[in-house]
Amino acid sequence: MQMQNVRSNAVVGVSLALIAGAAAATYSLHLKRTRRERRAFRPVRDAGPDAMTNPPSDWDSVDQAIDESFPASDPPNA
Repeated sequence: MQMQNVRSNAVVGVSLALIAGAAAATYSLHLKRTRRERRAFRPVRDAGPDAMTNPPSDWDSVDQAIDESFPASDPPNA
């Protein structure tokens, strides 16, 4: 009788471990999917001071070239 209880407890323990592992894997996939979806579309504003929330008081051709080059890594030719 005691051996049967040990086996039952072992089966319950293994079952709980499998359920916890499946839940953790599902949650991990959910996090990866939501991160990917957040990266998928990010609106980029148009270049120039007209599209800015708080435009600077002075704006020249170098500022415009830098703004138009973003997010490229190459510096603008001014």
